[in-house]
Amino acid sequence: MGNLTLSRFIAALWLVATTATIAMAADVTGQWVADVPGRGGQTQSTTFAFKVDGEKLTGSVTSSFGETPISDGKVQGDDISFTQNLEFGGNKVTIIYKGKASANEIRFTRQREGGQAPPAEFTAKRKTS
Repeated sequence: MGNLTLSRFIAALWLVATTATIAMAADVTGQWVADVPGRGGQTQSTTFAFKVDGEKLTGSVTSSFGETPISDGKVQGDDISFTQNLEFGGNKVTIIYKGKASANEIRFTRQREGGQAPPAEFTAKRKTS
């Protein structure tokens, strides 16, 4: 190969390697705990159990309301999103979660679908025991 061709080949390899690294989903598999804000400013201890397969996120949310599976879970880079479908007195409620993951925490916002209130913010920490 000539010098110009070799330089282009090396540049292309570097670009592919960099793009592949950036596109990898954050590893949020495992359990996470958070004090999630509720009505009246009170917080509720909540556990999130996640499993990641490529960009697909599955798992559950456990709180005083019980354990609920998550739906529509996605992980793209360090962005995470999913919904939680609840039912209260015959009324169906969908909660939308969006977060930014790092090694040991996920900074979340959550909002009721169709709700007028601004999103609530909280941070989940990776459960270590």
